[in-house]
This record gives sequence, C-alpha cells and structure tokens, in this order.
Amino acid sequence: MKRLPVQFAVSSWLMVPALAALFVVACGTGQEESKMTSYTSGQPQEESATLFTVPQDQLAHVQVVSVQKTRLPRVLRLTGTVTYNLFKTTPVFTAVGGPVHEILVAPGETVQEGQALLTVNSPDYSLLRSTYLKARDTFELADKNFKRAQDLYAHQAIAERDLQQAESDRTQAQADVQSSEDAIRALGFSDPDALLKAPATAQIPLRAPVAGEITDRLVGPGQLLQGGATQCFTISDMTSVWVLVNVYQSDLGSVHEGDSVDITTDSYPETFHGRISYISPAMDPNTRTLQARIVTDNPAKKLKNNMYVTAMVHAGEIPDALLVPDAAVLRDTENQPFVYVQSAANKFARRLVTLGESQGGETQITSGLRQGEQVVGDGSLFLQFKNSLQH
Repeated sequence: MKRLPVQFAVSSWLMVPALAALFVVACGTGQEESKMTSYTSGQPQEESATLFTVPQDQLAHVQVVSVQKTRLPRVLRLTGTVTYNLFKTTPVFTAVGGPVHEILVAPGETVQEGQALLTVNSPDYSLLRSTYLKARDTFELADKNFKRAQDLYAHQAIAERDLQQAESDRTQAQADVQSSEDAIRALGFSDPDALLKAPATAQIPLRAPVAGEITDRLVGPGQLLQGGATQCFTISDMTSVWVLVNVYQSDLGSVHEGDSVDITTDSYPETFHGRISYISPAMDPNTRTLQARIVTDNPAKKLKNNMYVTAMVHAGEIPDALLVPDAAVLRDTENQPFVYVQSAANKFARRLVTLGESQGGETQITSGLRQGEQVVGDGSLFLQFKNSLQH
C-alpha cells in the first residue's frame, strides 16, 4: 500500500476537532433559532415571537400607539339590488277592448296624471257614448214632462196618478244618466258632458292614473286589448326606490327595522341614505340569508332598476372594541394579518392577530392583543424591512 505524506496525515487529524466543533455550533444555532421563531397563535405573549432590535437613532421612523378599548359603531357591509318602490308603482290596464291605434309615450318619459298614453279603436267606447247620449236625452224629456204634469195637476187638469207616473219616468231616466256617467268616468273622462261637444269617434285615449315615469310598455300598435285584462304600461314614482339586501344568519341579531343605511354605487361619487323598512320572516333555504328591504330617496333619479349597490347598515355598536390604526396591520407571505408589538424601548416582536370591523382609519382586533399593549402604527412597513434585514 502506498503511504501518505506525513504532512497530509497530520493535517487531516487536526481538522477532525474543528469539523466536530463546527457541527455542534451549527446544530446549536438551528435549535436556538427554532426556539426563537416558534409561535403559538393562542398566546399573545412577546416571548412566543422573535424579538429584534431597532437602533436608537432610527426610532424616529416608528410611531408607537397604545391599544385601548372603545365603543365602535357596528357597520354591516351588504350587497344589494335596486328595484322599484312597489308602493309607488302602478300597472296601467285598459278599461275597454279594441285594437291599439297609436302609442303616445315611450319608456323613460315622465307623465302627469290624466295624460293620454295611447289611443284605442274601441267599439265598447262607441256603445257607452251612444248609451250616455240617449240616457241624457231621455232624462231631459222626462224632466220636461214632469214639470208640465206638475203645472197641469196644480190646475186640476190631470189626475194625481198621472203626476206620479211622470215623476217615476223622470227618476228612472235620471238613474240611467247617472249609470252612463259612471261608466264614462271609468274610462278616464272626468266630465261626461264634454262628450256632447266632442266629435263622434270610436277612438278613446288611455290616460295615466298617476304621475310618474313610464318604466315599461307592454303593448304595441295594432295589438288587440281586452277591457280590464290587458296591462299596457307600468308607471313608477322614481323619486323613491327600494334596495333589497341579503342578511346572513350570523348578522340577524344586529339588523332591525328602522336602522339607517348608507348606499353607494360605483356609478356615482355621492352617498344615498335610507332606512330598513321590512325584514323577511323566512330565510332563503338556498343562500341561508334573510332579505331586508331598504327605502331610499332617489334624487335626480340616479338609482336605476336592477343596479348593484353597496349598503352600509348602521347596526348598533360594539362595546369594548380594541382598535389599532389601519397602518399597523400588515400581512405575511401566507396572507395572515399581524402587528408589531413593542416589548422594550427599541425591541419589537411580530404577532399574529384576528381582525374585526374596519372604519374611520382604524381596525378592530378581536384576538392577539390586550388592552394597554404598545403596537407600531405608522412605520410598520419600515419595521418590516428592518426585520427582514436582520433575518
């Protein structure tokens, strides 16, 4: 066997203790680092997180605030859909049958009460008009006969029975006139006497029963309408609309009728205001949510039917809420929220927290912190950068 040089053999034996010492140091360092970086989410103690030091001359970049309990208004963020206010929405039906002659309005137009919406070639109207004219003429004749009979009876020219018959004829004729007038008024004519001066025609206008916006047109020219059965238009007062939102089961205890709501949409910068007017008595078995109805004013009619909105429901308040500035909350590589807690003048530790409500530049911490602890607000990003350099 070939012998190694004496110098190489001595060097090899000398390297063994050094390698062993290096192995022990490496193992000890790994164990110590593992002990320092271990963290138990259920314990908000500083010792459970890695401490690191910030030089005294760099503390000016860090703002430290104290965690305090306060009363936090509870705001539920819900998604909703705009729909018509059904209490101010009216379907328009035709009272007479016949084909549509002309459409006078279009969806989106604002109409006044009594305004003509379309015209119908209606034989029903012709029959009612002629019946009214005949009944009125009969009444006028019966009235003259009754007055003549009164005069003759006063001069003992006729018997009392003849006077009573004339009075009965007049009463029956008057009843026929009143019945015909009621039928004419049902068609939208407030003054049936105007028919005496109007030209004879089979066309009758369908008039708006209320003022508002035409939101839907359901008939077209030439379509045959059935009296009392065909809906022609929908009119809605768009100055007020409904917003329907779905409330999750966990939030039901915080939502009540009368709660104020702020409504926003991506379409406009302003905020609309309303109140919850109704909460459904039954849950949707598919979504496990309860529908709530919000009534809101609609200035300039900006909120449109089926528009998606966000509803911020002011649902009471949260007592003894722990709040930190929004800038204090950071997220790690696993998207877990954490804050930096000060343990000494220039020593800090990273701690995982659980978040709650967030509003007005502050975030509620539901677990992970105690009242009176010091956390980093502005400057938390600077601290995160320093922490990464030390690791």
